[in-house]
Amino acid sequence: MLQFLNQKFNCLVYNPTNQNTLYFMAIMITDACINCGACEPECPNNAIYEGGVSWKYADGTTLRNTFTLHDGREADADELHTPVSDDYYFIVTDKCTECVGFHEEPQCAAVCPVDCCVPDPENVETQETLLQKKAILHL
Repeated sequence: MLQFLNQKFNCLVYNPTNQNTLYFMAIMITDACINCGACEPECPNNAIYEGGVSWKYADGTTLRNTFTLHDGREADADELHTPVSDDYYFIVTDKCTECVGFHEEPQCAAVCPVDCCVPDPENVETQETLLQKKAILHL
């Protein structure tokens, strides 16, 4: 997986204080999206939504009621959130695990015909964090 991420996305970021810790960039969908919908059914966390669609943490996960996110924030699994984008598909960062624990590569990027599923430099996470997110989303 590291080889895939490094070659395809060139998105590994090394921690300068600890050369042994690798960081990964979460995936985002750019405005180059053609709204084909190929990515949505491939996401094991149901983190991808069509533009303009409201979302919930509970969608496609085992989450119910109030729970604690990977970063310690409290959230209501059934609370309806406003869409991240109204114009094209989007990925909910808190639900995206880059398919770690499910697949060898992010499935949205693997099926995207226009390569608009790309690393998000604003959301850098460790593999440990991604696995922790997966454990929270799928008890």
